Amino acid sequence: AYRSYCGLSATYDHVAIKHKDGNYITLGDDHTNTIEGFWSLLKRGIIGIYHQVSPTHLHRYCHEFGYRYNTRMITDPNRFVNTFKKADNIRLTYKQLIAK
Repeated sequence: AYRSYCGLSATYDHVAIKHKDGNYITLGDDHTNTIEGFWSLLKRGIIGIYHQVSPTHLHRYCHEFGYRYNTRMITDPNRFVNTFKKADNIRLTYKQLIAK
């Protein structure tokens, strides 16, 4: 029920869980564990791997950790191979990366 999540229902199936009202019991798949797990992974990754991120490239870090989270059930070698398959020989140069 956090205000920042209120606009999600326009794009996603969104159910509000009102912890502030003492609601911690969920029915079916309606819970906050998934998003809390993702934010935890993202924060640990930024603090532990990158130490800081630029607002200019924040979306790239979010995409990286979204991919990591969505593929968390496969092994690291399989994720590595899948990543290169998805790259499809597309090259991103440093100059393109830092262009504003």
